[in-house]
Amino acid sequence: MGLKMRVNSKIILIVFLLLTVFAFRVKAPLRKSFIITVSEPVNPYKKLIGAIGLVETKNDTLAYNPTEQAAGFFQIRPIRLKEYNRRTGSKYTMEDMFDYEISEKIFLYFADMIGPYDFEKIAKRWNGSGSMTINYWNRIKIYL
Repeated sequence: MGLKMRVNSKIILIVFLLLTVFAFRVKAPLRKSFIITVSEPVNPYKKLIGAIGLVETKNDTLAYNPTEQAAGFFQIRPIRLKEYNRRTGSKYTMEDMFDYEISEKIFLYFADMIGPYDFEKIAKRWNGSGSMTINYWNRIKIYL
């Protein structure tokens, strides 16, 4: 072996030994703890709710339509409220529909029956039935 080869071998051996010693000195932290971060909950209906609010009432939680007797942000009609109360055993009144949290709860109850992935079907069923739902859906799509 030449002199250069022996020097290179010694350098490699020294580097290897230093790395080995360093590797054994590196340890996990002694503190046994972890950090929990709070994340934003997933709301698959968020965009649809925003679109319905704009189309129905321009986001007015105190809106009232005397022709349909529809109230609140989601413009809940008495027949829809009656059906919700019947199915859930609740006793909400039309006055309660001006409370955003209560009216959102009712909207989500009916939306969940369809599921979060068919906005068109949810919007059309929320609006009612018949050919007017096509126009309603077209207005909703603008804001999605």
